[in-house]
Amino acid sequence: MDWFGFLLVVVTLAGLSIVHIVFAARITGKKWKLWQLALYFFMLCLIQKISGILNFLDFVPICEEILALYVISRWTLGNPRSVSWVASFLAVYVTQLSFGIMNSVELILLLPSIRGTRLYLFIILATMITFILSACCYAFILKFLSLKEEGSYIWILLLSSLFSCAAELYIMENAYTHVVSRETGKHLLLLLLQVLGLCALCCTLYAYGRACSELKTRLELASLSQAAQAQKTYIAQAQMRYGKTRAFRHDIKNHLSVLHSLMNTGQIERAKDYLEKLENKTAALSFPYQTGNPVVDVLLGEKMELAEVKGIQTAVSVILPKTCGIDDFDLCVIFANALDNALEACIATSDIEKRITVRGERQGDYYMLEFDNTCVIGTTAAIGTGLSNIRAVAEKYHGAMLTESDGQWFRLNVLLNLSGMHFNTSK
Repeated sequence: MDWFGFLLVVVTLAGLSIVHIVFAARITGKKWKLWQLALYFFMLCLIQKISGILNFLDFVPICEEILALYVISRWTLGNPRSVSWVASFLAVYVTQLSFGIMNSVELILLLPSIRGTRLYLFIILATMITFILSACCYAFILKFLSLKEEGSYIWILLLSSLFSCAAELYIMENAYTHVVSRETGKHLLLLLLQVLGLCALCCTLYAYGRACSELKTRLELASLSQAAQAQKTYIAQAQMRYGKTRAFRHDIKNHLSVLHSLMNTGQIERAKDYLEKLENKTAALSFPYQTGNPVVDVLLGEKMELAEVKGIQTAVSVILPKTCGIDDFDLCVIFANALDNALEACIATSDIEKRITVRGERQGDYYMLEFDNTCVIGTTAAIGTGLSNIRAVAEKYHGAMLTESDGQWFRLNVLLNLSGMHFNTSK
């Protein structure tokens, strides 16, 4: 191997190391480090050296390359097995397909008269175009596909990637070995097949990404539908409770008149019995928590009662402004999701005192809600549907949502703007 061939191999392996590691990290939502790049480059160099000594078939070092990238993705980036395999197959397949396309183009365009410096420049240009093509394919894939979470159908994508990669390896192993440079028609056919393979890959990944997005949207809509039904139940219960309260207030004069008559006629014991019945009735009509909003009162009563059954201590200090301009449904979204998350976190803890604290305070034109709960040490906020819904409500009222954790405590703050009624209700 002359100096140019050696330099070309080193540059190619370095380029493969960069594009493969960066792609595998970005599609899985991880941050890559320089030592991972150096390790993968060393592994590629080792594969190249062993393959040259043992004279392996072309597909063997490609399989070893996929395995090496899997090792990097699985044990240094910390990705699940299926995600690591898919990322590795896609990364290697795209570069191999790009090299295959450029091989066909080179065999079509390369003239026997091109020699010396012009040949070197031609090869360098072809190599640069290959990596540019690979980068464009990676950008397209990253735009429509993400492997940050291991989905239920990722094995379908893995089988598709495996088939595409195997087909490309077969083409490279057989076609370029047996086709001579003068057979332009066959080179054009190979070029067309590989371009179609690239298009098929992009279409498959696009369809998979859209299907996953559609499934996620459906699950979120189902969750929102359930939440909406729950909020309607809270609202109906609050309206029913307040309707009974109004009816009781309407009859209070009659009750006082009966008590007055019993007291005047000396029927003290009967008056006491009557008064006890009134107390029981008022207790059934009253809410355990008085926030100034009947819907929130019902919701807090239900959630905190569940917490007490689970052995969780509770404390509530919330007084909502009567004319705050915040829709009852939006308040239910905040309180229901925040308390459900707090209950789940408390139930998951052990050997510590479990506690949920809810506070609300008006600060000028803003109202601050604070939800504190015990949690497992190291808990971080996973922005799922619940917190996403809370954030959407906060943004609707020109506010913000913040989360923080400190040891065994987790805190959720929700800031709402009460300064006007000009909120965007379309969200």
